[in-house]
Amino acid sequence: MPLLQIDEGGFTLDGEPFRLLSGGLHYFRVHPDQWADRLRKARLMGLNTVETYVPWNLHQPRPDRFTLDGGLDLPRFLDLAAAEGLHVLLRPGPYICAEWEGGGIPSWLLAEPDIQLRSRDPRFLAAVDDYLERLLTPLRPHLASQGGPVLAVQVENEYGAYGDDTAYLEHLAATLRRCGVDVPLFTCDQPADLERGALPGVLATANFGSRSAEHLADLRARRPEGPLMTTEFWIGWFDRWGAHHVVRDPGQAARELDELLATGASVNFYMFHGGTNFGFTNGANDKHTYRPTVTSYDYDAPLDEAGDPTPKYAAFRDVIAKYAPVPDGPVPAPGPKLAPRTVPLTEDAALLTHAATLGTAVEARRPLTMEELEQDFGFVLYETALPLTGPALLEIENVRDRAQVFVDGQPVGVLERENHEHALAFTVPRAGSTLTVLVENQGRVNYGQGIHDRKGLLGKVLLDGTELAGWTSRPLPLTGLEDVPFAPAAATPVGPAFHRGTFEVTDPADAFLHLDGWTKGNAWVNGFALGRYWSRGPQHSLYVPAPVLRPGTNEVVVLELHAAHRARTVHFRDVADLGPTEE
Repeated sequence: MPLLQIDEGGFTLDGEPFRLLSGGLHYFRVHPDQWADRLRKARLMGLNTVETYVPWNLHQPRPDRFTLDGGLDLPRFLDLAAAEGLHVLLRPGPYICAEWEGGGIPSWLLAEPDIQLRSRDPRFLAAVDDYLERLLTPLRPHLASQGGPVLAVQVENEYGAYGDDTAYLEHLAATLRRCGVDVPLFTCDQPADLERGALPGVLATANFGSRSAEHLADLRARRPEGPLMTTEFWIGWFDRWGAHHVVRDPGQAARELDELLATGASVNFYMFHGGTNFGFTNGANDKHTYRPTVTSYDYDAPLDEAGDPTPKYAAFRDVIAKYAPVPDGPVPAPGPKLAPRTVPLTEDAALLTHAATLGTAVEARRPLTMEELEQDFGFVLYETALPLTGPALLEIENVRDRAQVFVDGQPVGVLERENHEHALAFTVPRAGSTLTVLVENQGRVNYGQGIHDRKGLLGKVLLDGTELAGWTSRPLPLTGLEDVPFAPAAATPVGPAFHRGTFEVTDPADAFLHLDGWTKGNAWVNGFALGRYWSRGPQHSLYVPAPVLRPGTNEVVVLELHAAHRARTVHFRDVADLGPTEE
């Protein structure tokens, strides 16, 4: 692979002028059997490069465990990109934002009560250095200097929006170099934060989604020489629960792209293909109010969540063709879809009844946080005995993020962090009644100081003003459902329950699981965690990648946190429902 050079006039590749035409494609948001398809479609749109973040929290789920296999086989993704003739921009963090759980920073760091993330805190730097060495050592052969596709590597991510400690960035750059990264480095920041996040001797790039000429002129005024580049050209946006589905007019986005390319600048679309926050991996924002991100990361991108071209694909290809060669041929056709069907869920298992099969309770004076339980995702089930009878007021200092409260197994209310709720009144039927609190981690905050986002019940829990003591804390990560004791469905379970059904498939193809009439929970197909659903919307379907299905009998499991849909059916359809858009 040729080498990228940065000189006074811009980028060169093996001595020839070069413009990066790149698009975001996060391997960890796409089923690995679909990587090659998405990369091919990137090339066919006219891109010569793809960009990906690296989620530290998935690759290193515990300090002593590191993985680069399966859906996290980054070396394979890089090989596939190279085979397609694409270069790669690598963005390893340690912080990635990305509307990803915790911005990609592993939750186990938060077990240290006073740790300062994204800083020169020695504990953080030691963990980062270890991570980068584990990641980059096997990636060295994939650097352009070694014949691989990786042209450049990013230092941190939008650090200027968080801090201004140049010594911290210098440490990260030195670590990258020590780990063998000998290709160009770059930083990216929104225009107002550019100087705070820049690093002397490292290419500074800008992130924006409109007013391209204005922002690039500002970048040129700050950087009189060298390449002009936007690392995140926002051509869509993400969705949050309770809002509308965000879209951007393809024509308007194409005009902005034309304006950008007319300046001679390089570009990376954010996103070319967004993909999905499978399982529990979505992030959240907290600007005085906590707002969790939905499961879909469709992003209104040129490729939709199922990898099908959208109107932006054709519009952007036409613009790119004005400035660079574009492969001949029509826009790729949409992929095949599974024939619609309704699936009855004929077996169930109550979560509270069978919680012991899903996690081991830990006794303590107070409720333990997820981080103290060495838990990344999922739920924690807290229990204690109530010392009084009659009307009572429960007060919880901090609910992170959504607590369903039960007394002797009967639901008495819900407390949501998003609504700033802390108190709940109910009647205790007898002394010694069991208080059960099921707490869902709805996604750790991925932006700003809120990334120090510990989960569970934090602070004091009071009953009529007196602190409750003597708790069990049971982690329920739900990484596998093999131990759930399903039985034929009878009466509708009270409270959270798993529901299971089977269906037959002849030819596996992409599908969308619709949960009409269900309230809130999670869904799996053949053990693959599709993500969260919530009647609050806007999203009302979950993407099912074709490789998750198999010829013959398939299984669907739904964890409904409230009450099961009366018909206990789910629907596989050939179209997505991401919700209404704002008029």
